[in-house]
Amino acid sequence: MSVLQRDPQDQVRVLDEDGTVVGEVPDIDDETLVEMYRYMRLARHFDTRAVSLQRQGRMGTYPPLSGQEGAQIGSAIALDEQDWMVPSYREHGASLLRGLPLKQTLLYWMGHEKGNEMPEGVNLFPPAVPIASQIPHATGAAWAKKLRGEDDTAVICYFGDGATSEGDFHEGLNFAGVFDTPNVFFCNNNQWAISVPRERQTAAETLAQKATAYGIDGVQVDGMDPLAVYSVTKAALDKAKNPGEGEGRPTLIEAVQYRFGAHTTADDPTVYRDDDEVEEWKAKDPIPRLESFLRETGRIDDEAVEAIEEDVKQRVADAIEAAESDPRPDPSEMFDYAYAERTPEIQAQYEEFEALREKFGDEGFLRE
Repeated sequence: MSVLQRDPQDQVRVLDEDGTVVGEVPDIDDETLVEMYRYMRLARHFDTRAVSLQRQGRMGTYPPLSGQEGAQIGSAIALDEQDWMVPSYREHGASLLRGLPLKQTLLYWMGHEKGNEMPEGVNLFPPAVPIASQIPHATGAAWAKKLRGEDDTAVICYFGDGATSEGDFHEGLNFAGVFDTPNVFFCNNNQWAISVPRERQTAAETLAQKATAYGIDGVQVDGMDPLAVYSVTKAALDKAKNPGEGEGRPTLIEAVQYRFGAHTTADDPTVYRDDDEVEEWKAKDPIPRLESFLRETGRIDDEAVEAIEEDVKQRVADAIEAAESDPRPDPSEMFDYAYAERTPEIQAQYEEFEALREKFGDEGFLRE
């Protein structure tokens, strides 16, 4: 039975919290499994350094991803080269795996428009900060692929549990169901939409079961189990591109997980959640979970882990140096990229800003 042919309330798992196999291990070669672990470690270390940079005033507000590496890397590694990825604002690890350099991610959160530049051949949309706004975009992109006859291409779209309360979520999934688009909708249910808990988002028992209303498949997976995430994502992508008789292309995946840190560095999670809850979820950490499996099956050892750790640290250090070596953008650039041409309102704001700069100088906008 396909992992997608399960009740949405029957959570898919391959590894338990200790890394012991409790389900069917997906068909992945050893090299890819080790790369999965490497990218998860890389995403975690990058996240730690990025938070530190923000606290030091070297970067703007940043959304941490720690705890979600299993969902991000496990799903992104299932994509084929021609597939497209539509992220929200927290998919730093998945974007890295798809070809976006860490330097670009740093520049984006440093307020540099260069951070939105996608390298040639990287099938990745820019980050979407408004909640759920990227879902209709992803549906439209997948519909375009279908209309063009590009049957070997699927579009995966990431969003959080809070996005399921937005109209864009319902419109995007309904359209996908009606027009049978090659979409995989990947919901990172990390339990908290900023300070609003999952149970305040919906009275439904799962988010995955919402798929039923749109006539598409829904599956709930342990989002802190990277092998389970890979399995359901790969099956959903394959179905999106080559559905069986009577099958629809779109799938809604609910990856149940937890964000260990704050919603963003402007947030204080201690106000709305208990330390005991955080510690309970940290026991499910996807990184030691996968590491235990890889060690037990002889795919890595102490020497390999140490080499990966050193490589990860160097790559992140190099990315930080490269990003901070880039000239900082002129503040007036913030008026240039929202529209192709400045609206009268934007132009008025620009003129007011320039008048203040002339009067007080740039030093008047800086705080020690």
